[in-house]
Amino acid sequence: MEGRNGTRVTEFILIGFPSPREVEIVLFMLFFIILVVAMIGNSIIITLICTDNRLQSPMYFFLCNLSLIEILMTMTVVPKMLENFLSERKTISFYGCLAQSYFYFLLGISEYVLLAMMSYDRYVAICYPLSYSTIMNGKVCIWLVVGSWMGGFFSILVPTVIKLGLPYCGPNIINHFFCDSAPLLHLACADIQLVEFIDFIISLPVLLGSLLLTVISYMYIICTIIRIPSAKGRQKAFSTCASHFTVVTIGYGTSIFIYVRPSQASSMNLNKVAALMTTAVTPMLNPLIFSLRNQKVKEALRDSILGTKTRIKMLIISP
Repeated sequence: MEGRNGTRVTEFILIGFPSPREVEIVLFMLFFIILVVAMIGNSIIITLICTDNRLQSPMYFFLCNLSLIEILMTMTVVPKMLENFLSERKTISFYGCLAQSYFYFLLGISEYVLLAMMSYDRYVAICYPLSYSTIMNGKVCIWLVVGSWMGGFFSILVPTVIKLGLPYCGPNIINHFFCDSAPLLHLACADIQLVEFIDFIISLPVLLGSLLLTVISYMYIICTIIRIPSAKGRQKAFSTCASHFTVVTIGYGTSIFIYVRPSQASSMNLNKVAALMTTAVTPMLNPLIFSLRNQKVKEALRDSILGTKTRIKMLIISP
């Protein structure tokens, strides 16, 4: 860690979105609201799935884990961004930076593997409905979720260890609002081509591999839906996939744009805007997408609200 000039970087400065003080305060309020909405929305999804018997199926088990990932993803990045909006010194410690980068990519990889597993779940449900409960039994679902977490853990472990061993001797300014891989690597006082290539090689199969599984699953799903004779049956089958397909489109689109490129230094400002989708906006939108476009979730939410109102009324009128 000793640099060529004898100094050692102990903290990094996150540029974020350079703006006048008034604009930073507005951005703080905006992203604070986004953070609160994302936390509440995903917590509601988790609570409903854990407490409502109508949501005890593999599809909602995966959705529960997706909401957990979204909460952790938001908490990994957004609180530090909010702190820096109000701080004069927008810094993060060296090890805090590496930890943030590690958990961000661990959660990101786990999420996309999980989305691929969810697409496979929909494929089995629509293409093999009679065998669905046998194929997607509880043990299989648990192992698929564990596999998505382990995939994220092991995929990002080696690049993080390599980055930890690189010499950082200044400058220490990261042109991003969190410790993303590319801007961090470009601060190392060493040849980073091999590390960039390793990042690229890891992101390529994870993103494109899971995307390929999703695309193949949906090709079979669409072919099966088209063959359903009744319009009502086709609409019902499509509605079970619409929410997941919307989330997949948003998530894969932004991540492929940001990470599946050999070099990412030329459009960093554009990357920062796109990264907001995965770190703040998507975690806020996902609960809305799944709750507004899924009939069972809407029914569970409505019954939960009515039950809460009833209990409040009973508490008020009871002596």
